[in-house]
Amino acid sequence: MGYLEELFGVAGKTALVTGGGTGIGRMVATALAEGGARVFICSRKLDVVEKTAQEINANLKANNPVAAGSVEAFQGDVGSEEGVLALAEAVRERSPKLDILVNNAGITWGEPLGTFPYFAWKKVMDVNVAGLFHLTQTLLPELKASGRPEDPARVINLGSVMGSTPIGDGAYSYSASKAAVHQLTRILAKELAKEHITFNGFAPGPFQSNMTAFATGTDEKAAHVGKGVPLGRIGHPDDIAGATLFLCGKGGSYVTGEVIPLDGGIHIATGTNLFGQ
Repeated sequence: MGYLEELFGVAGKTALVTGGGTGIGRMVATALAEGGARVFICSRKLDVVEKTAQEINANLKANNPVAAGSVEAFQGDVGSEEGVLALAEAVRERSPKLDILVNNAGITWGEPLGTFPYFAWKKVMDVNVAGLFHLTQTLLPELKASGRPEDPARVINLGSVMGSTPIGDGAYSYSASKAAVHQLTRILAKELAKEHITFNGFAPGPFQSNMTAFATGTDEKAAHVGKGVPLGRIGHPDDIAGATLFLCGKGGSYVTGEVIPLDGGIHIATGTNLFGQ
């Protein structure tokens, strides 16, 4: 095994990525499979994750015929207690162990402040916060069994720059839910460090995904949005891949309780210079 593989490889590990069929979830699943992991991806839309699994597996074989990584798809919904329990059981049917859990599944709702609906809070919170928490809770036995002092089990929670910076943009329940995800990540990191499980989060800025298609769905739109980012572009799949393999490989085994801003500097953009240029 080479030096980089030892630090950032995940060969032999088993991972679950919720909402792994599109967007950032797909980027995470691709990175873990390329790193050698057996990756389960799930979504409410079975056809989407099955298509994604086929495409990632085909690319793996084309680029590296002896690649150890793979992707398997099944249906899963974290929006209800029943869905969480069924999802966890589906994982257990496929593998006796779980080394990596990526809580990526999420939904949003956008509407002006004056008309933002009451039900949009429960709908978003049920998936983004309650579902994330209860899936983690349900899979704790598998994560605890995998965790060791020198190689902890890993949990990555998908937050958002909108949860760490006061940005509403009409997505009030989404922003609040992601702030809750950040806080839960820190709490669980503190409480479960003794069990040899690390908890970290991503706080992404704009990436191309179904959720942001209204703003990044074309190259022209993406370039326009990128002009508002301090580093001058939206995020690339490699930005997610690098952070994922760092946190899940040996190189990230001593990191817990952090929410990594993958946002091109948006979280440090505080406005124009106080005294002008």
